Parts: sequence; C-alpha cells; structure tokens
Amino acid sequence: MIERLLPGIAWLRHYDRGALQGDALAALIVTIMLIPQSLAYALLAGLPPEVGLYASMLPLVGYALFGTSSALAVGPVAVVSLMTAAAVGNYASVGTPEYLGAAIALALLSGLILVLMGLLRLGFLASFLSHPVISGFITASGILIATSQLKHILGVDAGGHTLLELVNSLAEHIDAVNLPTLAIGAGATLFLFWVRKSLKPLLIRLGLGPRLADSLAKAGPVAAVIVTILLVDFLSLDEAGVRVVGEIPQGLPPVTLPPFDLALWRDLLPSAVLISVIGFVESVSVAQTLAAKRRERIDANRELVGLGAANLMASISGGFPVTGGFSRSVVNFDAGARTPIAGVMTALGIGLTALLLTPLFRELPKATLAATIVVAVLSLVDLGALKRTWNYSKTDFAAMAATIALVLAVGVEAGVVAGVVLSVALFLVRSSRPHMAVVGQVPGTQHFRNVKRHQVAVSPVVLSVRVDESLYFANARWLEDKLYDMAVADRALKHVVLICSAVNDVDASALESLEALNERLKDAGVSFHLSEVKGPVMDKLKRSHFLDDMTGKVFLSQYDALAELDPAATREALHASRPPRSAATV
Repeated sequence: MIERLLPGIAWLRHYDRGALQGDALAALIVTIMLIPQSLAYALLAGLPPEVGLYASMLPLVGYALFGTSSALAVGPVAVVSLMTAAAVGNYASVGTPEYLGAAIALALLSGLILVLMGLLRLGFLASFLSHPVISGFITASGILIATSQLKHILGVDAGGHTLLELVNSLAEHIDAVNLPTLAIGAGATLFLFWVRKSLKPLLIRLGLGPRLADSLAKAGPVAAVIVTILLVDFLSLDEAGVRVVGEIPQGLPPVTLPPFDLALWRDLLPSAVLISVIGFVESVSVAQTLAAKRRERIDANRELVGLGAANLMASISGGFPVTGGFSRSVVNFDAGARTPIAGVMTALGIGLTALLLTPLFRELPKATLAATIVVAVLSLVDLGALKRTWNYSKTDFAAMAATIALVLAVGVEAGVVAGVVLSVALFLVRSSRPHMAVVGQVPGTQHFRNVKRHQVAVSPVVLSVRVDESLYFANARWLEDKLYDMAVADRALKHVVLICSAVNDVDASALESLEALNERLKDAGVSFHLSEVKGPVMDKLKRSHFLDDMTGKVFLSQYDALAELDPAATREALHASRPPRSAATV
C-alpha cells in the first residue's frame, strides 16, 4: 500500500552497491551542472540567485518520493522560468518582496493543479498540446529567452516582454555597452559553445575515456564560472561596471508560506495552469524517452503527482515553479543514475553548496549566467521544423507558425493558448469534412479499394462508401447530405453500404443524421446498410432504435454485403484476373 502512495519507496527494495555507485556519480555530475544553471534560471525568472538554489533542493526530494522515472532530474528550467517572469511581472516589480511572494504562490498553485490532475487521472489532457504547437512554443521561447539575456551580456539596462520590445530597447541602449561586460559575456558564450561541440572529441583524442570526457565536457559552465569570477576579482572589474551577482545568503532554504491573497491567486491561476501543462508535457516526454532505453514504464498520472509534489516542496522552501529538465535528465541518465535516489543526493550537494560555498559566487558576473542561458536555450531552437512541417501538413504548419509568431510578438501565454486553440479549430475543420471513398472489389480477391486509386469492379446497383473518420456533431450533417446526393445521382442504384471500418465512435448528433439518411434513402427507394462496424460502435447503436428501423442490414464484411446484395457481380469479380499489384495507397 505504501509503495502505491510513494512509488519512490519501491526503488529501495532492490537498492544495492551498484545502484549506489551509479546514483552517487550521477548526482556529483548533475550537482556541478545544476549550480550555475539554478543561479542562471533564477536570474531569468527575475528572482534573487539563492532562489534558484532553493528550487533545486526539496523539489528533487518531493519528486523522488512520488515520481516514477529513475533518471528524470527536476529543477528550474528555461521555459518555465520565462513563463514565471511573464506571469509574476504582471503583478509586481522585479526585486520586490511582492515579486518573490507571487513566484512562491505560483509554485504552490502549479503544485496543487498538478496533484489534482494526477489524482483525477488527467494525464491524457496533455495530448491537446500537439507536437507542432509544443515545438513552435519552445523554439519561440528559446529565441525570446536568448534575446532577453543580451542585456546582461552587453551590460545595458534594456527590457521588454516581446521580441520587438527587446530589440528596440537593446538598440536604444547600444551606445551604453560596457566593454568589460561584453568581453566576459561574449567570451563565456563562445567558450560554452566550443565546450558543447568540441571539448568531448578533443578529450577523447587526448586519451580520456568517452564517459570521463563527457563528464568533463558537462562541467564546462562551472569552468566558465570559476574563470570569470577570478577575472572580476583580480582585475576589480566590478568597479569598471561589470555587474555581479553580489552577496548570496548562506544557509538552507527557509520554511516559507506563500501569500494567502485570493485576488493574487485568481490572477495567477491561468498562468499556473499553463505552466503546469507545459512543464508536464516537457517532463513526461523526457521521462518516457529515457525509460524506453531501459525498458521501464512511466505512469503519466503518477508523474503529475510527482511533479506536483516537487512544486509544493518549492513553494514551502522559497522556490519557484520547477519541472523535469531535458539536458540535465540526459546527463543524469548517461552518468549512470539508477534510481531517484540520485535526485536526493543532488539535493544534498546543492544544500552543501548553499551552506558553504555561496560566498564564492559574490563576484560572479551576471554576463556569465546569461551566457549559460543563451547556450542552453539556443539548443532548443529548431527553425528547420517549420520547413519539415510545411512539407508534411499545411494545417499543422499554420498552428506552429501562429504559436511562434504570437510568442514573439505578444508573449508566451498568448502564444501557447493561441496554438492550442488553433490546433483544435483546425482539427474540427479537418474532421468536419472527412475523407470518403467510393470503393470497388479488387478482381480475384475479396478486398475493396478506392475506385480512384485502383482498378476495381463496381456493382451497378450497390454504392459502397468508406468514411475514414469517427462520426460526430461536426461532420454528421455533411456526411448525411453527401451520401444522399451520391445515392440519388444514379437512378439504377438500389443499395447504399456505409463501410465503418475506420469509425471508432458515433455520437448522438451522428446517430440522428444516420436515422435521417435512412429515411431519406427509403423515400428514394434505396436501402441503407452498414458493414464492418466495430464492436464498441455496434454496442452503442444497439442501445437505440436505429438498427430496428434501418431499411437494410449490418454486414460483418464488405464482401459479405456485396455477395448478398449483388451476388452475380461479386462472383464475376472474384473469378476475374487479378490486375498487377499497384504501389498506390489505399
């Protein structure tokens, strides 16, 4: 029973020395990677740097207890940090106690929403965010985040929430660029790009093992932090205008409570919902990808509870919304993490850093943290997906392009909402005019194919139509009119057979349309039949009077239907020579 409530406990039953060694090594590497990331993402969210450290401790423990992934590394991530800044920035000014309080309240709301979704088993709702919308959102967010960090690399006081505002503000302040800051920021950015692309192959050529080389490459941001801190300290660059992190309070995160302001909670609720859904989609996709490599199973609903627990832990420890990060989860997996205990060990490492090492970060340039963010988020930008999506599906391209454009032009929340709404609208438009095909019998077989794509035999008295979509309110009347028009256009026609092999559901509106079509065809002297109806659909139809009133029959297969309705044509087609096999699609 306790393992059902706390899935993380199950890992302890089979925990051995090998798992301990793998988790310890992974925790060490992820801790080194997470320290600069947590400071940087706090900067991105407009929060004090120590808040990033706080958000990287207890949330990992919360997820370890309730999550189901052995390798997912939870903590601050770029996209959620950006969404936090956008949401909280509408309520308070950066640097004020109200701003921090709103960020903590946002973490609490996100945690409550995620836990509630998990308890209600609503993990499937994430499917309403189509991949093109998610891809477009992440790409646009990456561009927006990278642009927002240029002010720290240039050392200017630029601002803005949209791409145009940011670019205009940067242009207005370009004459105030601080050259030492630019040197540090540009140098750190180039170094981190080089580390990401070239350091590992170089270390392997020098004789290091692939695993050690990869671990050292992942520590590149730490090297950038150490070097730039030493530069600022030895050259007194802070006196030359280089902006540094400043004093970071030592100690573990304090127990905090978010402000219980109902008006604030109401204002933050829409943002909390979006952050929860976006964070869950990003996290569960990473968890499932890594789980597949070990043939493990991820429970989406328990993942919701695990991420909810992580955010609740963030809210009581002075943090802000968190989720599973792609890059650090991959590092955690590759470093050998065997269980969520690696996350607990990482939390301990961050805790020791907060207790003992925070004075060392006083001279850390904000430009270095900005460079860390820029390099991390630009790896998420995939503009090539626009071309690929355009070539494959124009409707999906429209949703993706709209998401990108609105995120850049209006903001992250407007972009993702518009993308979801457009995806649903395009789905309704597409499914309201489903693909329909008149089919005929392939000579020499019992198979039926589209008359426009194959050489088939067609009965003069039977119209066989396959509809490739479930029948529901959006397409019911269109299907009724289309079938009726096709039937009355041929005076020799005696039967209409609707092939339902691709129909997974018939809702009440569609049932009424089928009943109306049956009556209209009856008045025209044409019988209406169904074939290849799936079991669940047949169960629903049996609960109505439609089958009793239908002028025709329900056939197990289309061949059975044609064999009874026009046996002569069926036998002739069955014994005819079969045409050469075509490469055409069905």
